[in-house]
Amino acid sequence: MGNINVSLPESMKAFVEEQVTQGGYGSVSEYLQELISQDQKRKTQVHIEELLIAGLESGEAIEVNDEWWEQKRTHLMNQIYEEK
Repeated sequence: MGNINVSLPESMKAFVEEQVTQGGYGSVSEYLQELISQDQKRKTQVHIEELLIAGLESGEAIEVNDEWWEQKRTHLMNQIYEEK
């Protein structure tokens, strides 16, 4: 694991230390790792939502019902058997 040195104003340093204590973190490092992990997850979720919206806005809309799913399953199963 690599190290990063961060300089913070005293007010921010006090805030971080308070969050470590109140949040039950073992260290400032654990707290910062959690913040970064949450930010990564948030950005991944935003990206997924963007992809979903782009998918919804692309092409012609179709009705997805039980019959459509059955045809899709059959088609995919046929593809699997053809590959073997």
